[in-house]
Order: sequence, then structure tokens, then C-alpha cells
Amino acid sequence: MSTQVAKAEGKLGILIPGLGAVATTMIAGVEAVKKGISAPIGALSQMGRIRLGKRTDNRYPLIKDFVPLANLEDIVFGGWDVYEDNVYEAAINAAVLDRSLLDQVKTELEAVKPMKAVFDTAYIKNLDGKHIKEAPTKWDLANLLIQDIENFKAANNVSRVVMVWCASTEKYIEPSAVHATIEAFEEGLKNNDPSIAPSMIYAYASIKAGVPFTNGAPNLTVDINALLDYSLQQGVAIAGKDFKTGQTLMKTILAPGLHARALGVRGWFSTNILGNRDGLVLDDPDNFKTKEVSKLSVLEEIFEPEVNPELYGDLYHKVRINYYPPHGDNKESWDNIDIFGWLGYPMQIKVNFLCRDSILAAPIVLDLALFMDLAQRAELSGIQEWLSFYLKSPQTAPGLPPMHDIFKQLIKMQNTLRHIMGEDLITHLGLDYYQDLVDAL
Repeated sequence: MSTQVAKAEGKLGILIPGLGAVATTMIAGVEAVKKGISAPIGALSQMGRIRLGKRTDNRYPLIKDFVPLANLEDIVFGGWDVYEDNVYEAAINAAVLDRSLLDQVKTELEAVKPMKAVFDTAYIKNLDGKHIKEAPTKWDLANLLIQDIENFKAANNVSRVVMVWCASTEKYIEPSAVHATIEAFEEGLKNNDPSIAPSMIYAYASIKAGVPFTNGAPNLTVDINALLDYSLQQGVAIAGKDFKTGQTLMKTILAPGLHARALGVRGWFSTNILGNRDGLVLDDPDNFKTKEVSKLSVLEEIFEPEVNPELYGDLYHKVRINYYPPHGDNKESWDNIDIFGWLGYPMQIKVNFLCRDSILAAPIVLDLALFMDLAQRAELSGIQEWLSFYLKSPQTAPGLPPMHDIFKQLIKMQNTLRHIMGEDLITHLGLDYYQDLVDAL
């Protein structure tokens, strides 16, 4: 039985806090795809296929033809940033995409001008933008954001809106009393509680406005009881945290393979160099800690050292990120993995990944926006764990361990789409194929 899904009628607004390298690369890419200049490589919502029924049925439609996603032609972009550059100017400064490509969509990009951002240097010391909202309290700032959302909807005649956080990583904080209930949180907004970060103000405003919210950074943001409960009360979909790109993407591909073959791992040393705005922000130890906690959790869940002490009980896992301006957005990562196999004999794996951070992140932002809109239309409120496939540190229900194995995450996402559309779930057991052969004898 399929879930009742409202049609994707009218325009979809995608609002983005943080119109930097990731956001501008995604926006420029969508506009290029709409003009037939490029293809949406890496976006499962556009190029991915899904199996329906038995293997022998040969039913493999594109996901966008299977579920009622918004059409790219119906998307309108907006957002906030601490710098007042329009998206064309910001994309030029980010230096991710070729100028020749950007010039072909210049008119569309210049039309997207950032609204003033909610920003606090106490949470991000290494940025100094001046395009910032001013108000007496954080409560007032939240209401200004809600007004921005309503103005954007009216000005662009959009019927639905989603919000995806693409701004920088905030300093590390842990949940406290102000994050426990929505009542305490709202009181904290009115009292300018220092434990309420700017990203939380965006998330609160989004939920209050009935807009699905996704957190693309490792910040605490919407991963607090107050906003989780509020999202359920408001019937709004939420998801997070931290777009899965680069080195962590490789870990969630490699580690499940080692675990599946029962190969031991003694050590996994990871280092990165990155020169974009993200790298600059992470050069501050307080902000790096937020990212470090997100990246370190991946291997623990996949290997489960407490369950497999002989193989992973002594695992040493170290992560470093270094700011290196000459590389710009071209992140480079190195991994040294010390493994052991039959009879304990040691082996090594070395990975040198020369990636483009925003090129990997851009299709993730698009997919999350489209799937969160789908979730909202399917009345799936609260945490959307089925979108963990895209995230480094997946948000889950309280007390439920996250799942980091990318292959299990893909199965979960595909089965959720099948469930929404009333198709049989696929377990890959496959015994029925062979029982049919027996029955035919």
C-alpha cells in the first residue's frame, strides 16, 4: 500500500544559509543542466535508477520517473550569506567552476542575491562578513528569518520551500538545558542564550514556518531534543548532519568491505589539505573539533570494536585537516590503513584521493532538497534517517545508533522510496528464484 504523496505542483523554493562554494556550485550546476550545457552527474535524484520487483522483471526506472520529485525547471533559489556578493560573483570567488561555464548562466546566477545572514563571530571566528542582520534578541532574529521565508515565497510565487544549511562549521558545543525542550529553547532565544548557535536559529525559523530543514554541517543545530520534538509537533521533516564527501565517503565504501571479509584493522590515519572557506574556518581548533567528532564516529559504528574485539579492539583512528590556500576547493586526502589477515599477517592500504569538495557536495545538496520536499509531501515528519546515505554523522531517533555503511544506507533509501510508492521491498534473499526451479522439476 502506497503512502499518500501530494503532487509536486507549482514551484519549489530552495533556501540556503551560506551561499559559498558548495551552494554556488550546486546552483550554477542546476542552471547549466536546465540549459542542456551539462549533465547532473552524481545526483541520484536525476541519474540514479531503482530496481522494482524481481531481478527477472527487468524494471529499472530512473528514480525521478518513479517518485514524484519536483522538476528542475520548477526550482527557485534563494539564501543568506555574510557577504553581499550575488551567486555569480560568489561562484567566481569560489573558483570551483570554469569562468566559461559560469558566464553561460550569468543572468540566472546574478538574479540570486543573498539576504542578510544571522551570524555570530563567537561561533565562527575566522569569517568577518558584514552582511549581517541586527536585532535585540535571537528571538527577533528568528522572526526576521521567518519574514524572509514568507517574502521569498511571495516574491517568487513558490508553493513549497525547503532549507538546506550549506554554511560553515560552527564551534563545538554539547547539548545543555536550553536544548532540552521547545519551551526552554524559545525562552533562550528571548534571553540571548549563548548556547543557541546561529544554525539553530535558522532551524527553528524553518520548522516554525513549516519548511523542511537539512543540516549539511557537523554542527549540533537541529540534533537537539527541543527541535526534534518541535519538528514532530509542526509536522516538518528534518535531517542531518554533515554532507558525506571526500575522505569520509571513501571510508564508508572501504570499511564495510574490510568488515564483510572479517579482515582486522589496527590503525587508520587520515589527513587532509583544503584551501577554501571551509578550510579557513576549520583552521580554528574550536571549529575543527566539531568536524573531528563527526569524522571519527564513522569507523566505530561500521567496525563495532566492542562486538569484534579480536579484529578492531585496538583500532587507532586519527583525523587531521590542514588549511592550505594554494589548493582552494581541491581537497586532497591521504589515508594509511594498517590491516591484518589470515593468521594475523599484516598488510597496508594507502589511499590518495584528489577530489573536488564542492563538486562532490553539490549533487548531495540537490538530492537532499528534492527528497526532503518529497518527504514533506508524503507527511513524513521528524528525522528522515533514510537520507543517511548523504550524511557523515546521520541523525537518528534518541538512543538509536546511526548506520554508516553506505551500502546498507542505499538499501534503506531505496526501500523507503519503494514503500512510499507501494512497491514490494527488496531484501536480496533471492531464494524464490531457486524454489521456482525446484517446483519446475
